[in-house]
Amino acid sequence: MKVTVDRDLCIGAGNCVAIAPAVFQLDADNKAVVAEDQDAPDDLLWDAAESCPTKAIILEDDETGEVVYP
Repeated sequence: MKVTVDRDLCIGAGNCVAIAPAVFQLDADNKAVVAEDQDAPDDLLWDAAESCPTKAIILEDDETGEVVYP
């Protein structure tokens, strides 16, 4: 699964970092960024995405490129 963060929507709540610190970090602007070498289980990515209060985490199917969340 491919994961990205819509920085225009991100408010830096940090839920994603708390759930998946190996995948997400907060940058100098207090916005979430995705680690380059992340390899997390899909269920962990789903949990992080669903925890985002602004739905800023976007999940895409690796094979089709289709957005599966939000």
